[in-house]
Amino acid sequence: MLTGFMVAQSIVLADVKIGQPAPDFSGTDIQGKVHRLSDYRGNVVVIEAYNLDCPFCANHYKSGAMQALQSSVVSKGVVWLVVNSTHPGNPSYRKPDAARKEFAATGIKATAWIDDSSGAIGRKYGLKTTPHLVVINQQGLVAYQGAIDDRPASSGDPRTARNYVRQAIEALMAGKPVPTAETKPYGCSVKYAD
Repeated sequence: MLTGFMVAQSIVLADVKIGQPAPDFSGTDIQGKVHRLSDYRGNVVVIEAYNLDCPFCANHYKSGAMQALQSSVVSKGVVWLVVNSTHPGNPSYRKPDAARKEFAATGIKATAWIDDSSGAIGRKYGLKTTPHLVVINQQGLVAYQGAIDDRPASSGDPRTARNYVRQAIEALMAGKPVPTAETKPYGCSVKYAD
C-alpha cells in the first residue's frame, strides 16, 4: 500500500540531482519572515522535511538528536530550514500559532520553520518522507539528498547511527568531497495536497 503511494507521489515530485544547482525558492516562515535560497549563497543550507506526527521524525526530536545536530551546525554558520509541506486539510498540518508553540516546546534549533502547506518547496525538491534531507553547498549546488542516517527506525537512539547529513556538512565545511552523496530517504510520506 505504502509502496504504491510512494510511486504515485514520485510522478508529481521533481528530483534534485547531486552536483546540480539547487532550485531557488521563496518561503515564509512561521514568524512571517520570507526566506529565499538565493539569500544564503555562500552558506551550507540544509532542508529538512518535517512532520512531528511521523514516528520516525518524532524519534529524532524526542531523543534530542535532531536538535543537537541543528544546534551544532547552525552555530558554525549552516542555515537549517525545517520545511513542513503538510497540506491544511491534513490533521498533521500546523497553523503558524501551533507551529510556533511546537517549535518552542520541541526545542528546535533550526534557523527557521517554513510553512510550505502549498507543497511548492517540497515538490520542487522531491521531498518524499519525513525526515528527508537535502544539503546544499556554499556554491548553491545539491551536495547530499536522502535519509538523515543509516538507521531507519522509529525508536531508539539515533545518535548510534551513521549520520549522513552531519558527514556531508563536515565535509563541505572542510572543503572535502561528501563521502555519501545520496541515499534512499525513510519515514512517513509527506502529506501533500492531491
